[in-house]
Formats: sequence, structure tokens, C-alpha cells
Amino acid sequence: MSSGPAADNRFLTVPIGRLFLIHTLPMTLVMSMSGLLNVVDAAFLGHFVGADALAAVSLGFPVVMITIALSTLVSGGMSSLLARHLGAGDKHAAANVFARAHGLSLSMSLILIMTFLIVGRWGLAHLLGAQGDIATLAHVYLSILIFGMPVQVLLGVHADALRNEGRAGVMALLSVGVTLANILLDYVLIVLFDLGVAGSAWGTVLAQGLGLCLLIGLRLRDPRLVPLATLAQHPWRGGWKPVLKLGAPLSLSFIGMALVSATVIATLHLTTATGYADTVAAYGIVTRILGFIFLPQMAIALTTQSIAGNNVGAGHYARSDAALRLSLAVAFGYCLLVELILLTTRTQIGFGFVSDPAVVAQVAAILRPMLLFYLFSGPVLVLALYFQAVGQPGRTALLTLVKPFLLSPVLILVWATFSGPGAIWFAFPMADAIVLIFATALVTRIVSRNFGRPGFGLTMTTRQT
Repeated sequence: MSSGPAADNRFLTVPIGRLFLIHTLPMTLVMSMSGLLNVVDAAFLGHFVGADALAAVSLGFPVVMITIALSTLVSGGMSSLLARHLGAGDKHAAANVFARAHGLSLSMSLILIMTFLIVGRWGLAHLLGAQGDIATLAHVYLSILIFGMPVQVLLGVHADALRNEGRAGVMALLSVGVTLANILLDYVLIVLFDLGVAGSAWGTVLAQGLGLCLLIGLRLRDPRLVPLATLAQHPWRGGWKPVLKLGAPLSLSFIGMALVSATVIATLHLTTATGYADTVAAYGIVTRILGFIFLPQMAIALTTQSIAGNNVGAGHYARSDAALRLSLAVAFGYCLLVELILLTTRTQIGFGFVSDPAVVAQVAAILRPMLLFYLFSGPVLVLALYFQAVGQPGRTALLTLVKPFLLSPVLILVWATFSGPGAIWFAFPMADAIVLIFATALVTRIVSRNFGRPGFGLTMTTRQT
């Protein structure tokens, strides 16, 4: 039973600017450390193993995105519900959602493991065009990650729960320690033990296991958090539909990334006569770079989600609107800065991963068109996560799913057909521009309905609809 907004809930009382700062900075550190790990991992593989290892990991990227999508499906959907329950002071409902998220996590993991066992090798060979040694390396890499999937998904559940309970700073410290341990494990396993892509995968799984143990230990010691004992007091089965519904838009966006990546790789395989391995390796480097710079955007959006969810749950709509305005401005400034830096350094950045000039040149050729409208990607993501936080997954889906499931694949095929494989990278800024038009039209429509009301006007409209 709801007991009203929690008196000790800082999301409801701390000034929005300060609240945004004290949650965004730790979250940015958390997400950036994760991205740094991917960058360092790629550098170890490129310099100490070779371009084939990078190509193999790049071929596995679509599958890795699926694992992230499943993790986000559970933790993202749980976050939207958990934040609102905590904001309303309904600890029983919060504990119930937390427990059911565990059951859903393990069920999803089992389904993925069984699917990979049945079609993994076939998919790598026929859908992604992996052959020879590269196919073998890709299968080894993915097998380890897939079987470690339960750890990854449960880590996402506990990390997102801690974030929505207002412990972003503690989570940041844990994340830094775990990431540094992962980098050390990667160096030992890849460089010293010469395990190659297997060392990379094992380093990830072992570090995730360490992180999960630390989060569980923290929950056992902090009485202010949802007690771990609630996992034995609430059912793990059933009640998954609201979690799936709210988590689906963001989760499907990662599946969309997998689809886009698979489309790129398949298109290059079918249309590139020479230099296929170099191009795939370069594309893998670009995905690591873009993944690294994307994560602070996600931190800003997740902070917005937590603040908006708690305040909407408590009926503080003006505060959620203020948080959205601030987040949009910060996200735009960050993306503009990143775009300028990468466009300036694009011809040299590849040397941080490999010493092959051909691969470095491909990295520069890919980055330039892909970054044309990057400065708007952050604000669109913030807006999408805001809609998810206030219980509007349809609007989140519009801003996150149209691009990867429709626009990017179609435009990639169109550019490859009429201009050749070297032009497919222009499909990405075209898709970004179209999504920006959608977002602008959506916001304009909502604000016009609330003309004359205080604040940005989005929360009241989403509540009414």
C-alpha cells in the first residue's frame, strides 16, 4: 500500500540543478569507465593480437548488442516502475518489481543461451559472413559472453535499482574499481597469457561477476535500500508485462543497433571486393569509439529518467519539466563538443588501436559522414528516456526504434546499391536528420497543447494522455 511520497527521498527535495549534478557526474563516470574498458580492450586486441581479432570481435558486435538489449529490457523497464514506486513511498510495490525482475532476467538468459547453442555457428557463417579463422575466433568470443549472460543481466538489475534508490555516487566508486579490475584482467589474459579474444571475453565475465558480488554486498549492509530478503518474500514469476512494456523501447533500440551492424557487415561482405577484413576491423574501431562517447549521453538520459520518474510518482510535475530542460541543454553541449573533437582528430585516432595505415584510413573515412548530425543525438535520447520514465513507451519507441529498424537498414542498402559500399556511411546522418524532424514535430505538438501553462509542459500532457 502506498504511503505517500517518501520524506527522505532526495529526488523530491534537492534543487534540480544540484540534483542533476550529483547524479549525472557519478553516472557519467560509471558509463565512461565502461566505455573506456571497450576502448582499451580493442587496443589490446589490435596491438597484441592483430586485425583479425578486431574483425572477429566486430563480427560478434550484433550479438553483443542483443545481450545488452535483453539486459536493458529488464533493468530499464524495472527502473521506470521502481522510481515511481519509490517516489510514491510504496516500498512493497518496489520490492515486488525488484524480485520479479530477477526471475525475468534469468528466463531471458536461458532463452538466449539455448538459441545460441542451436543457431550460433550457422548465424555467424550465413548471416554475418564469418569464415575461416575469423569465424572460429568470433564463435569462441561469443560463447563465453553468452554463457556469462545471467551475470550481466543481474548486474544491470542491481545497478539500476541502486541508481533509482539515490546511490549513484556509491555505484560510481564500485564501477571504477570493477572497470580497473577488468582492464587488468584483460591485460593479463590477452597479453601475458596470450588468450586473445577468449581472454577479452573472460575478462568481461569475471569483472561483471565481481561487480555483482559487490552490489549484493552493499545491499546486504545498507538498510535504506530495498532489502535483499525481499527476493524470498515476493514471487519471481508473473507480473512481467509492465516491465517488458516499459523496457521494450530502449531494449529494442539496442536490437536495432544489432540489426544495423549486421546490415553493415553483410553489405560489406556482399559488395566489397578487396579489403573486407580491414573495413570490418575499422568499423569495429568506430563502434568502440562511438560507444564510448555515447555512454555519457546515456548517463544524462538515465539521470533524467530517475529524477522525472520519482517526481512524477510524487506529483511534482514542475520539477520533472525543469529536469528535462536542463538535461536537453547539457546533452546538446556535450554532443557538440564531442563532434568537434572527433572531426578534428579522425585521421589519427585509429593509430590508438592498430598500426596498419589502411585500417586507420578507413576509420577516418567512416567517422566523417557518421558524425554530421551527432550533436542532436543526445537531446533525442534524453527526450526518449524522459517519456519512458513517465510511462509513455510509445513516444519512446518513436524516437528510438524508427531509426535502427527502418531508416538505417533501408538507407544503407540504398546507398550501397546506387553509390557503392564506400558510401553506406552517409546513411547514418540521413537517418539522424529524419529522427530529429520526428522529435521536433513531437515536442512542438505537445508544447502547443500546453501553451500558457507553467514549465515546459510535457509532463502534464503525458499524464493526461
